Amino acid sequence: MASEAAPAEIEPPAPGDHAARNWILRVDTFLGYLVEIPTALLVMAEVVLLFIGIVARSVFNSPLVWSDELASLLFLWLAMLGAVAATRRSEHMRMTAFVNKATAERKAFLEVFAASATLLFVLLILLPSYRATIDQSVIKTAALQISLAWQTAALPVGFTLMAIFALFRLIEVGSLRAVLKAGALVLVAAVILFALKPVFQDLGNYNLLIFFVAMVAFCVFAGVPIAFSFGIATFAYLALSTDVPLVTLVGRMDEGMSHLILLAVPLFVFLGLLIEMTSMAHKMVAFLANILGHVRGGLSYVLVGGMYLVSGISGAKAADMAAIAPVLFPEMKKRGSDEGELVALLAATGAQTETVPPSLTLIIIGSVTSVSITGLFKGGLLPSALLGLMLCLVVWWRNRRLPVPHVKREPWLQAVKSFTIAVPAFALLFIIRWAVVEGVATATEVSTIGIVYAFFIGIFIYRHFDVKALYPMLVETAVLSGAILLIIGAATGMAWALTQSGFTNELADYMEALPGGAFTFFVVSIAVFIILGSVLEGIPAIVLLGPLLFPIADALGINEVHYSMVAVLAMGVGLFAPPFGVGYYVACAIGRVDPDKGIRPIIGYLASVVVGLILVAAIPWLSTGFL
Repeated sequence: MASEAAPAEIEPPAPGDHAARNWILRVDTFLGYLVEIPTALLVMAEVVLLFIGIVARSVFNSPLVWSDELASLLFLWLAMLGAVAATRRSEHMRMTAFVNKATAERKAFLEVFAASATLLFVLLILLPSYRATIDQSVIKTAALQISLAWQTAALPVGFTLMAIFALFRLIEVGSLRAVLKAGALVLVAAVILFALKPVFQDLGNYNLLIFFVAMVAFCVFAGVPIAFSFGIATFAYLALSTDVPLVTLVGRMDEGMSHLILLAVPLFVFLGLLIEMTSMAHKMVAFLANILGHVRGGLSYVLVGGMYLVSGISGAKAADMAAIAPVLFPEMKKRGSDEGELVALLAATGAQTETVPPSLTLIIIGSVTSVSITGLFKGGLLPSALLGLMLCLVVWWRNRRLPVPHVKREPWLQAVKSFTIAVPAFALLFIIRWAVVEGVATATEVSTIGIVYAFFIGIFIYRHFDVKALYPMLVETAVLSGAILLIIGAATGMAWALTQSGFTNELADYMEALPGGAFTFFVVSIAVFIILGSVLEGIPAIVLLGPLLFPIADALGINEVHYSMVAVLAMGVGLFAPPFGVGYYVACAIGRVDPDKGIRPIIGYLASVVVGLILVAAIPWLSTGFL
């Protein structure tokens, strides 16, 4: 799975098309600024708004009753405009494993088909989103007393802009012949499905297999972005096999995307980018390298420990790896480490640190299952530490005979100096956790404390702050967050449709009837989450399955935090396991290593992670001991 990318060897446009394409490019650029500038401002507005709320409540003991309402209103606009920017930049999450194996001609057609399917869903959902806005216009917010239409209007505005950019991308990636061919295929499929509507209405829950298994699988494997694959399947299911008003789907998407707890997603993404820009991550890793760099495989231990520490700040795996790899890889290669070994360990540590707070996946689990996020944050430290220990055993075994005659121990004075320099950066870890545990800030708000702290440290302590980089960082934050939140919105709609169909009760009955009780349920859950983690990534998988499986775990007497840790770690294994795990390819891209070189070394690392996962599943105390 990867972000959308322009296909190779696509048929070039005819000379007469150049003028039209140049005009489209100018309009695209203008609209791009019209979307990205307000989106960047919205990210900063949320940071300022939440931080002011913390100060008013904790310092002046005068809570702002309207701050959450305003933050929620702005958040839906941030999510939708971020999704629009992701559409413009072709950065929605999608699976490309099968697309990339196709011939050049088929690959070009699949790219056009994916763009056509994206455009189709946006056009289909546009009218229901407008109707939803009209319905909300008569409802006023409790504190601000303004119409909810001001919030819901983000949906039709966002979908309209998505339609424009999706059309531009369609023109950009394909020739007229390919566009017409793909458009005809989509139109014929839609007509056939509509003609079969009476048949679908008599099939009952067999429709779940048709729409949520076959249709989703076809769209995902054809390269249609995950969010739009979910959306198309849910829209088709509701429109062709039920009498549910389609505006209901928009309501569920709105609910899934605008949950205030999810505001932590863009804020922690921004914090991750900020600590990299201010060199805070570099200072922490430099200290670890000074104290461990002289031992056999010492920098590999630093890589494991550095990922653990940085994951505790950013919560986003791509940001974590981007902070660590550029610092360690050059020196590790200089010391003779194989680059395939390096990228394999980097990917394995990505799976290992999935439960280190403030993991975005943990935050999303809390939002869709009502599990205490504070409990998840407390429960995630030991499981990840255990998996880190398992990785260190593999590092020790592989490096036990490695000669290191040219590497000298750094003087203790240098180690003390580097630690002194790194203290302000390390302090951020404790500040974030202290603020959550002591109730100074919620899991959503605490990221703003980290952001303000990082600004202060970068400007006044490390004096490493590039003002010109702020705007691109804010836009990147919005784009990534918009892509994630649109998946969450679409998956929330799908999960609601599955629940309304009665599938939840049937699944619960089946899982509870399995022989072996909780043990069998754990085994099946691990297998399911590993598979879905490799295909869908952790976020959409947990949004889709969380509301279904967590009640079953609770009925079987499994602690919800314990089950969360097992689910997240299992998804992490799938996410970073080649050949399908997108996390592995992200690690290769960040490390600038050919993916083929890391496949053999990563087997041992992932095997150790799986052993650690089994131990976490077998020993509940590892997840619940500090609750």
